[in-house]
Amino acid sequence: MKKEPFNNSKYLKIQRESILKRISKFGDKLYLEFGGKLFDDYHASRVLPGFKSDSKLQMLLGIKNKVEVIIVVNANDIASNKVRNDTLITYQEEVERLIDTYREVGLYVSSVVISFYESSVALDTFIKKLEHNDLNVYRHYKINGYPHNLPLIVSEDGLGKNEYVVTTKPLVVVTAPGPGSGKMATCLSQLYHENKKGIRAGYAKYETFPVWNLPLNHPVNLAYEAATVDLNDVNMIDPFHLEKYGVPAVNYNRDIEVFPLLKNIFEHIYGESPYFSPTDMGVNMVGFAIDDEQGVIKACNREIIRRYYQTQKNVYLGRFKDETIDKMDMLLNKAGVSITARKCVKACLKVAEEKDEPSVAIELPNGKIITGHRSALFGACAAALLNTLKYLAKIDKNMFLLMPAVLEPTKELKTNFLHRSNTRLRAEEVLLILSIQSRTNPLAEMALKQLPKLAGSEAHSSTILSEVDLGTLTRLGIRVTEEPISYKKKLYTKNQ
Repeated sequence: MKKEPFNNSKYLKIQRESILKRISKFGDKLYLEFGGKLFDDYHASRVLPGFKSDSKLQMLLGIKNKVEVIIVVNANDIASNKVRNDTLITYQEEVERLIDTYREVGLYVSSVVISFYESSVALDTFIKKLEHNDLNVYRHYKINGYPHNLPLIVSEDGLGKNEYVVTTKPLVVVTAPGPGSGKMATCLSQLYHENKKGIRAGYAKYETFPVWNLPLNHPVNLAYEAATVDLNDVNMIDPFHLEKYGVPAVNYNRDIEVFPLLKNIFEHIYGESPYFSPTDMGVNMVGFAIDDEQGVIKACNREIIRRYYQTQKNVYLGRFKDETIDKMDMLLNKAGVSITARKCVKACLKVAEEKDEPSVAIELPNGKIITGHRSALFGACAAALLNTLKYLAKIDKNMFLLMPAVLEPTKELKTNFLHRSNTRLRAEEVLLILSIQSRTNPLAEMALKQLPKLAGSEAHSSTILSEVDLGTLTRLGIRVTEEPISYKKKLYTKNQ
């Protein structure tokens, strides 16, 4: 079995040890601010081949008797029905999803903190729902002048006004449905209240990226900037760490900018700061588990190109500002890569031009590229997927796998009962029909058995895909990019 560039088992071991060591430094309790995703960390698994998307979750499960989870959400994000760019679900739904997932695997979710609390119908309804599901809900408030007005912040009218979150475990993981939720402010509020109660609680930060012990412009760190291009995050050398230890370490601008204030808050609470730099606050050990740096670099360069196409799409849809394209161009130049390196793009666009129809090209891990285009029966995504399964199963590409006895009722259902104007089969529908036929058709069964071989493939579409087709390919482990244009310039593309 081929060795992966990233050593996940080593990572789990040293990361767990790092966190336990940090808990022991403070004695009573550690509030660990979790940046990024605790599970479903597909960015990390793409740029660090071998990293499991639930690695951080598995690491915590190894010490779950010591762990409880607090989820922080910004009241404004609930009231405005804010939607995540990656999953396209609301922050409220993401909070609910996180709670369900943590509970299912055995992590103790003790409470939800509502930061910047202001009463609204949507928020108060959400709070009632949480409380009816055995969750404690705490309200934290806006502090005027935060984070600059230290006398107010570290007072009963500042952090003291927030409701104290009752916790029972030595490691309190503070996570959130997305950025800007108020995780750090929640940790600081708890430190203030714990100190009043005579409890020596500590704070640390767990961010996978940027990787502090890799060079500033290492592709791993450039890929992180590409992933957060809309947030204006910039990787920087931590000047506080360099001055104190004479060793360069990479951090990002927001943590570096806020550190002097954070240090002052620590000093106001404890009389001294336990940290000399923002890098000191971190516990991330991911940089020590890379076994094959060249393998990681190749993966990161591919990710930067994918992020370039994703940024173009988001600009086209109005989700990102136009200038994010300029930043992506800069990151491509820093990494020394060109978008022409993505081979499935050229193959896809060639078919689209020849057929004058939307097209999709799938590049398998062995380098073989299979294409498909829109027809009277199939959408482009469905056609490419079916053609790829035929290739992998060594079935003649001209053989008709889907039986008319199943296709006709499917089309009739979509037209007459679901009132769909588009009767072309989607990728998911093709898989469902194949699964129905697999009991009586050995070729359909053979085609379905090839699905695991799709993981790690690359794909490109000549137009923006429907959410349904994009989700199907993504769940199969196919990494998709799209041309930033809707078919025939249509604004409503959900059912195209």
